[in-house]
Amino acid sequence: MSSAYLGLGSNEGDRLEHLQRAAERLQQRDALTVVGVSPVYETEAHTTSPDETQPPFLNAVLRLTVEADPRSLLRMAHAVEQAEGRTRTAEQRWGPRPLDVDLLAVGPLTRDTEALTLPHPRLAERRFVLRPWADLAPNFVVPPPFDRSVQSLLDQCTDPASIRRTDHTIGEGRASPEAPGTET
Repeated sequence: MSSAYLGLGSNEGDRLEHLQRAAERLQQRDALTVVGVSPVYETEAHTTSPDETQPPFLNAVLRLTVEADPRSLLRMAHAVEQAEGRTRTAEQRWGPRPLDVDLLAVGPLTRDTEALTLPHPRLAERRFVLRPWADLAPNFVVPPPFDRSVQSLLDQCTDPASIRRTDHTIGEGRASPEAPGTET
């Protein structure tokens, strides 16, 4: 069994419900168990142009124990997105979506194929991933090319987007008990 981390995000429809159902759908899979859930944060949407506006995202990170290989885990993540109404298209990469599930890391594994890159290649640029992940597993060392803890990556992150911890919880809400706050 390996530990894996998934980033969840939603900025369309009932955002919290999409995150909640994603955690539930993943928990129902035989090859994995959700063992930790970060606090939920609200963040600005990253867009393709400064003039574009989108609703803000709710974001969280899940810690899983998995028996599946990373490629199977990615397929499960995409199936959960699809069940929540997401249609993956090239032009939608930065568009609004009911659910986005990103495979962040699977233990110490690294992969670089057309279908899957582990760890997620842009995670160090994304405060909306690192902030909730640091609440859940600050000392997890992200494999190469990062070779640093999640907390260290967060401390060095230059993403200027605002982020605010909410009072929302998903799943069983197992995470650190830090108080809600704002980070810019």
